[in-house]
Amino acid sequence: MQKFQLSEYLKISGIGSASGIVFTNQSLYIISDNAGFLYQYNLESDTLIKHQLIENPSENILKIHKPDFEAITLKENELHIFGSGSTQNRNKSIIFNIENQKIQENDFSETYQNIKNTIQISDDELNIEGALFYKEKLYLFQRGNGANSKNGIIIIDDNIHFQHIPLPKIKHVETSFTDAILVKDKIYFLASAEDTLSTYDDGEVLGSIIGCIDVKTFKIDFTTQISSTHKFEGLTLYENSQSHLEFLLCEDNDTEELETKIYKLTISKK
Repeated sequence: MQKFQLSEYLKISGIGSASGIVFTNQSLYIISDNAGFLYQYNLESDTLIKHQLIENPSENILKIHKPDFEAITLKENELHIFGSGSTQNRNKSIIFNIENQKIQENDFSETYQNIKNTIQISDDELNIEGALFYKEKLYLFQRGNGANSKNGIIIIDDNIHFQHIPLPKIKHVETSFTDAILVKDKIYFLASAEDTLSTYDDGEVLGSIIGCIDVKTFKIDFTTQISSTHKFEGLTLYENSQSHLEFLLCEDNDTEELETKIYKLTISKK
């Protein structure tokens, strides 16, 4: 078991149902699976800016209409944001340029359909929860909490490849990906157990784990349960020292409350 320390780091008013987080240039960039905004919280000035990602955005979009932004990753000076793909209106990909704040919207419907064909899952079982880039390839993290439990990593270059990743259970439910980031040649990921077989409906939260995967071999180095009550959905690197790694985590509380708690997770390297 990996030595870790988890503590509440800060609260941010004005953001609900946080589903992804990126730390860069002293700002936290946060997405919400209920909202049509990208939130930028400056740690030094304690200020929150909202960047509009879709037409007529709101803080709490009805479930049947929401774009369900679940994955965010940084590539050079651009933030790449992905919908979960679990319904037709959740197939958007957004690129946000941090320097000039320009937004590019892409339709990922064809890519998501090709993914479903490749890993042989039904339309409602696609559930993208994390994303990263490695050697010009896009890695998407499929949360396999549907009936067929296809939990794994989708690698996209000229073709689509799928790497099934079995994860440990919490109680009677297998954990499934909720986010992932790259630290050198290691993938650090979050996974949660939720007592439901639906990618659409929420279930009882049984807890969350953090783990590490070698990006070249896909071998799991370790997994450690960090909570029995939280569904952590966002992970970003905060500090990388000789002795430890510090991550910031965000939590989807599955409510309409516009307040987000950010947690600090410290993992010892020894």
